[in-house]
Amino acid sequence: MTKPPKPKPLLQDTDKPVRSRPRKPRDPAQPNLPFDPMPDRIEPCLALLKVRPPKGDDWFYEIKWDGYRLSVHIEPTGIRILTRGGHDWTDRFPAIKQAALWLPVGTAILDGEAVVLDEQGRSDFGLLQQSLGGRGGKKSSSDAIFMAFDLLYFDGHDLRNSELDMRRHLLEDLVPAGEQGDIRLSEQIEADGDQLLASAYELDLEGIIAKQRRAPYRSGRGGEWLKIKCIQSDGFVIVGYEKSTASFGGIGRLLLAARKGDELVYVGGVGTGFNERSAAELREQMDKLIIAKPAVDTGRKRNAVFIDPKLVAEIEYRAWTHDGKLRHTSYKGLRDAADEATVYELA
Repeated sequence: MTKPPKPKPLLQDTDKPVRSRPRKPRDPAQPNLPFDPMPDRIEPCLALLKVRPPKGDDWFYEIKWDGYRLSVHIEPTGIRILTRGGHDWTDRFPAIKQAALWLPVGTAILDGEAVVLDEQGRSDFGLLQQSLGGRGGKKSSSDAIFMAFDLLYFDGHDLRNSELDMRRHLLEDLVPAGEQGDIRLSEQIEADGDQLLASAYELDLEGIIAKQRRAPYRSGRGGEWLKIKCIQSDGFVIVGYEKSTASFGGIGRLLLAARKGDELVYVGGVGTGFNERSAAELREQMDKLIIAKPAVDTGRKRNAVFIDPKLVAEIEYRAWTHDGKLRHTSYKGLRDAADEATVYELA
């Protein structure tokens, strides 16, 4: 006859509560697990403009999104959404805020772009501006979604010194590819850069972004990220407008300037791209800034009204003339001061 097995220790004295061993006092010499303090704000990494895509396996690509650069901070106390210039726009993107609350993470900082998509799924800066009430508007946008393309802080760890491939791996666990919520992944594209740029032309996209796989995250325009545009689009200062009785808002043509060192230089104008609403909002903004003399030499202009050069317009254009003027221009919208839009710099 075999002996019955000995009862396991936890099953002895079943009328007594089971208890774990008493905790030992912590050894002060034992190190804590290292945690990095969560940055209050991180200056964004900016893409350097190039004419052609780079060559080599060290690069991958993404679509260039046309919207507002944001960082989404998931903090123990709640969500903060900051613009490129550090302004708190949390209340202006309620859908993105709610989506951030649902992400399965304790603390994180996501880098990305707030966009509004058109019917073809392309980002449209004008639609984003309208959803926010125009430049200087205070409306909240429920149409904007957040295209996340980097992860800078994750559950107590600062990831900026990690390679981009590792940051992307963690980001894709947090925001899986293909999901259609208010926070989406800006997907990594493995392709030949020239072929991808040709496809972007065919699809009428603004351009593509190239990123070095093994690069850490560096604030500023260091060359680890490159932008290659299908259609040139840059910020130009509005220095005045020509009046017209036949155009929306009475604006026949905006007069534009670029920077050259500390000065502004006239680079021509734009008379297309307006609709009734955008022209009315623009005219209201400009009429608050009227000045008697032009801030830059625009040459002789008929029916011109000059304004204090404080407004920055996003302008699409195809080329430059031999004398330094923009060709085939189209107005896209006013950049908001909180976005800290870069004004085009002449060489």
